[in-house]
Amino acid sequence: MSASPKTSPPPPLGKDLVGLEPLSASQIALILDTATPFKEVSTRRIKKVPVLRGKTVVNLFFEPSTRTRLSFDFAEKRLSADTVHVASSDSSVTKGETLVDTARNLEAMQIDMVVLRHWSAGAAAFLAERIPSNVINAGDGAHEHPTQALLDLFTLRDHFGAIEGLKVCILGDILHSRVARSNIYGLAKMGAEVAVCAPRTLLPAGVEDMGARVFRRVGEAVEWADALNVLRLQLERMRGGFVPSLREYNRVFGVTQERLARAPKPLLILHPGPMNRGVEIDSAVADGPHSVILRQVTNGIAVRMAVLYLLAGGAPSAAESEAARA
Repeated sequence: MSASPKTSPPPPLGKDLVGLEPLSASQIALILDTATPFKEVSTRRIKKVPVLRGKTVVNLFFEPSTRTRLSFDFAEKRLSADTVHVASSDSSVTKGETLVDTARNLEAMQIDMVVLRHWSAGAAAFLAERIPSNVINAGDGAHEHPTQALLDLFTLRDHFGAIEGLKVCILGDILHSRVARSNIYGLAKMGAEVAVCAPRTLLPAGVEDMGARVFRRVGEAVEWADALNVLRLQLERMRGGFVPSLREYNRVFGVTQERLARAPKPLLILHPGPMNRGVEIDSAVADGPHSVILRQVTNGIAVRMAVLYLLAGGAPSAAESEAARA
C-alpha cells in the first residue's frame, strides 16, 4: 500500500491580502511579529536580503500615491524581488482595457504578485478571485487599506508594548477613509478600544456596528484616548458641502497644541499622510515630541516586507533567520 502524498500546510494568510476584516487576530499578530526582524534590514549598510529573489512583483496603481507606492517598492527591492510599475496613465486602461485583462496580460509574462491600488471598492478582491497570482490591496476606493492599518498597529505596539487595552481614537474624515475602516477592524481584533471623532456629515452609517464608539467633540476624544490617528479631509472624494470651510473645520476639529494641552496624559499622534497642515493637524503637533508620523513611514517598509514574504510562502518560523541573511 503506497503512502499518502504529503501535503503542504496552507499559507498562513491565504493567497491574498485584500483587507483586515477577514483576518483573525492571530494572523494580524503573525504579520506584526514577522515585520519585527525585517525592520532591522533597513538599518544596514546593504539593505537587502534574498528571500524573494526570482519573484516578480507588479505594482499596479490606478490612483496617485507617494508613500504607499514607494514603500512597497522599497520593500520589494529589499527582499530582492524584480519589480514592475504600471500606472493607469501608462497602461491600455486609457484605451478601455479592463482591470482583469490588464492583469491577465501581465500574468502571461509570468509574474508572481500584484500590488493593486484602485478607485473602486472591492477591486482587489475582484481581481484576486480571477488570477492565480497573489494580490495585495494597496487601497481600494473607500473600502480598505490593510497595509496602512498594519503599519499603524505595528507602530502602536512598538511604542506601547501591546495593543490590547489601548484606547485609540480615529479623528477626521471617517466617511471617505479606507484607512479608518482597516484600522477599526484591526484594532478591534487585537483587543484595543476604538473610537471615532468627526462631524456628523463625515461619519458613515453603522460605524458603531463596526466596533467603534463615537465622539462628537475633539475634547472628549482627547480626554479618553491614549493615541489619536488623525485623518485628512479627502476633498477629492467629496461631492457637496461636507464641511462649511477648511478654516472652520480646523477651528472645530483640528488637532492643535492647545487641545492636546488639556489631555490628562501625553497622547501619541499618528497620521497616514499626506497631511493638510493647518486643517486637520497643526504643524506644531505633527512635528512635536509625541508625533510618530515619520516612524510610521519607516515601519511601513518592514510591514510590507512581512506581507510580501508571507504571501510568497515564507515560513513564519524562519523569518528571523531569513532577515539575518546577507
